[in-house]
Amino acid sequence: MKTKTTALSKRAPRLLPSLLTERSSFPPPYVALPATLACAVLALAACGGGGGGGAGSGSAGANQANTAAPIVAAGAQALTCGSVSSPTSAASSSGDAIEADTPGSDGSRMFATGSHFKLAFTTRAAQADTLSWQIRDDWNVVRASGSFPVQSGANTVNLDCSSTLAGYFAVTASLTSNGAQLQSRGTRPAGIATFGVLPDLSATLPAPVYAREDQHRFGGQGANYLVAGTTCCSGDGYRPLYTDLGLAWVNDNRNWYMEEPNGPNTFTPGTGTLAPYFRGGDIMRLIQLDGIPAWASPTGGQTEGYAPSSEAAFQDYASRVGTDSAMIHAAYFPKAANNYYQITWEPDGGGPTHWSDTDANMISMYRAAYTGLHSTDPNAMVMGVTAALVRTNSEWLARLAPLGLAQYLDGLTIHGYYDVGNSPSHPPERHATDPNPADAANALPASMRELRHAMAQYMKPGAKLFSTEAGISYDMGTSYGANYPTQNVLFAHGAVVARTHLILLGEGADMTYVFYSSDTPDGPGYGLFFDLSNANGSYGSNDISPKPAAMAVAAMTRIVDGTTTLGYLNDVPTGVYGYAFQRLNGGKIVTALWTHNNDVWSATAGFSATYTVPFSLKVDDDGTSGNVTVLDVMGNATSMAYSNGRITLPLGESPIYVVSSNRNAMMSHVTVPAGYVAQ
Repeated sequence: MKTKTTALSKRAPRLLPSLLTERSSFPPPYVALPATLACAVLALAACGGGGGGGAGSGSAGANQANTAAPIVAAGAQALTCGSVSSPTSAASSSGDAIEADTPGSDGSRMFATGSHFKLAFTTRAAQADTLSWQIRDDWNVVRASGSFPVQSGANTVNLDCSSTLAGYFAVTASLTSNGAQLQSRGTRPAGIATFGVLPDLSATLPAPVYAREDQHRFGGQGANYLVAGTTCCSGDGYRPLYTDLGLAWVNDNRNWYMEEPNGPNTFTPGTGTLAPYFRGGDIMRLIQLDGIPAWASPTGGQTEGYAPSSEAAFQDYASRVGTDSAMIHAAYFPKAANNYYQITWEPDGGGPTHWSDTDANMISMYRAAYTGLHSTDPNAMVMGVTAALVRTNSEWLARLAPLGLAQYLDGLTIHGYYDVGNSPSHPPERHATDPNPADAANALPASMRELRHAMAQYMKPGAKLFSTEAGISYDMGTSYGANYPTQNVLFAHGAVVARTHLILLGEGADMTYVFYSSDTPDGPGYGLFFDLSNANGSYGSNDISPKPAAMAVAAMTRIVDGTTTLGYLNDVPTGVYGYAFQRLNGGKIVTALWTHNNDVWSATAGFSATYTVPFSLKVDDDGTSGNVTVLDVMGNATSMAYSNGRITLPLGESPIYVVSSNRNAMMSHVTVPAGYVAQ
């Protein structure tokens, strides 16, 4: 790894109280780092799609050497839109010539599988015309279409829709004579309006029973105020969005510079310090302690790059935070095993959080935090150092643990960045096949294995590993616009988001945060949702619509949350990735699988949605036959037969999940991450 050249690390503006928990951090650039299965089996042409092209179009990706279609839901699952309502006067006579939306959701524009919802078209035509519409999925496959006459003037027509097919959907529409199409809105490009259908996996994977609230494995950053009548930043910015997505962790600030900005002993512990949106007890807190107020800083200004001038004063403050957390734990989180504290934030970031003090002073600061928190909170888990790049965390641990840092760490927090920008063109496996071992070590799977070995060497047995931020942006040099992102970029973005977090968990992270809830002005595209309120993105938007990434996350949490990691698959050919998990309490085995090939995956040639390689997965004992359930990246299920204990699948660039029952058969083919202890 070579020296950083510039700094992109930054935080979201914290101008309003409810945004105080939201950090916008971006990895520093480093120089030269180093259908249902029936569809797949029959290789139906309609199951392909995705490639280059605009938001509503696509072409095949490059260098596709295989003919088996990727696993894309089709067959039994379907999306239907039936009767067309009589036109009613539009709410406004001014606006675009044609608009489309899905009113009636909880604000997320996501709907439950099987529920009925409206697809509303508003037209402002100068004369009578015909509206033609289509609904396409993540792979650019048309799932429903139709046309109907429209009157002149400003009118709204509703279609009654329902879907047993889960996933991301993009509506396209045009007026035949007028030629008008859907215009861009906020960060959403022209040509589409989007909505999602949440998967129902109850028949395949019944909801897990959590002995402890902190067994949940997914959290997030970003707040959106979707409840009617709320705006940024009043009320609850996490519900219904986080509970819809299956995210159960967020940051909660007890930073010294926030709680005592003007002098000591002004923070009084008590349950009243807990924000109302935490009091439901269903969203866990990661408690932030990074940052020193100016009055306690050796620089004379607020800082995150230096230890406090008085270790004793920081220890005293930490002890009061521990008292606060213990009281909150008893009142609101009695089922949680621990309270988790993150002490520093991206000390390698190059920006305002960059550590400029000595190693000895960092260790002293951690000693103060550890001693203070443990003196009053019997459930304290002190964690750090939260470097931005996965490999930097290994370096910091190797350097500081021998100096004493490890004795003041109950666990490790990291940010899961791995490349010169995490983006569709820079997926986590990009360096994995590099012939230069030094470059190959920068692939995310290799970086995580290096980190787990460092933890096993330096830290307490069973130490937790939390990835508290990992996001995927659009490619560097791009920006929001009417023609960007394309459908192909959105497909790739969703696939890379899912793969990144599956690698983090599969390689031994106990929990991982997705970043960011909706598009922001910093680093275009990090959002799981489009921000429909601002063309450059914003913080705390109350008007959003899903990208493929949002629906891939909603499926991933329902499939992988409530599991422990069994390990990574050993017997895989180059370019194939697989991770096995087991549902809590001895439940089903879930294996996440995909392939990646740099030759079919680039902004120039297109991100191929049809490239596949065959892979035979061990799911049962030799000589046995039966059926397993396979889920596509959006959570659509189908049953498929296996023989002689194995099932052969076409793996594409979007992950799939195989649900099986034989733990022993799986354990003979996986490696448990070094030092990992099952929950």
